[in-house]
Amino acid sequence: MSSDFDIKDSIMKIHPYSPGESKIDTDFPLRQLAANEAPLGPSPKAVEAAQDSLVTANRYPDGGAVALRAKISERFGFPAENLICGAGSDELISLICAAFAEEGSEVLYSQHGFLMYKISALAAGATPVAAPETDLRMSVDNMIAALTDRTRVVFVANPNNPTGSYSTGEELARLHAALPPSTLLVIDAAYSEYVDADDYSDGSDLVAAHSNVMMTRTFSKLFGLAALRIGWGYASEDVIAILNRVRGPFNVSVPAQAAATAALDDWDWAMNAKELNNRLLPVVIQRIRGMGLQVYDSVGNFVLIDFGSAERSTAADAYLRSQGVIGRSVAAYGLASCLRMTIGTEADMDFIFGALERFIDSESKGA
Repeated sequence: MSSDFDIKDSIMKIHPYSPGESKIDTDFPLRQLAANEAPLGPSPKAVEAAQDSLVTANRYPDGGAVALRAKISERFGFPAENLICGAGSDELISLICAAFAEEGSEVLYSQHGFLMYKISALAAGATPVAAPETDLRMSVDNMIAALTDRTRVVFVANPNNPTGSYSTGEELARLHAALPPSTLLVIDAAYSEYVDADDYSDGSDLVAAHSNVMMTRTFSKLFGLAALRIGWGYASEDVIAILNRVRGPFNVSVPAQAAATAALDDWDWAMNAKELNNRLLPVVIQRIRGMGLQVYDSVGNFVLIDFGSAERSTAADAYLRSQGVIGRSVAAYGLASCLRMTIGTEADMDFIFGALERFIDSESKGA
């Protein structure tokens, strides 16, 4: 690619993020399981709140998302002054890199971490550094070994997408203890609402105790508001003040703020969505493993299925698409032999079981 513009070298190293597809030509009912979206959709109360808010669409949003931050504070117990809202947690990741990283610095993350860490680091002119994982889990030892005096931001997705693994609170604390006060540890807890493990931490305990830790969250997953782009973060007042300096003045729309506020009030809807996922997740893992496929343990709303080779994964993806099922290739994460599959409705997963069985049967007949 050539250009007359004098662009930072790091920008030209970015491979634009490619989201999961949402449409394919199919004669079957479309089963969109590529983006870890909520199968039950948003709370009807959230939809109503978003619709009602459009009456005042001629007015700018509340730039500080004051009412939403107050509702988040009420629901989760974090001080409102320690909160910031963004157009999805993606925007917060970008703001963090823009504010805390610069040319010559490094942004560290785990090997199979969310692709936006690398993209945002490069956009800021920083060098992205991926620490090797162990059995598709963040390795504290490898993360610590990758630290240098140029490391400005450390990202840990907990749980991690696309692997479904999580880091324990003890592991996060040990990693933080190895960081200098000038390095910001960011715990990306987009899928935290799904986790019930006793040793799990979303990072909020570290935020409360230290000034160089931030936790990010989203309304895109459990709350089903992916289309509205709404996320939030919790950090020390100093970190929040810095991020507010680089945040756009009206970065979160009125409908997004209204819907997120209503979603937090309709807690029963969110817990029903969690119950569905947590009931189906072990069933999905067991059924697919019973077909002879490797499925990694997951605490999110998705599973990572390993087909053993990139060729077989590509063939499985093509077959599923022929049946109206959109999964997610994760070759961009260095996992070319795998497909990620969202946990959908019971009907969705029953269909997936049959489709995978037919794919495996077609292999044996074609051999």
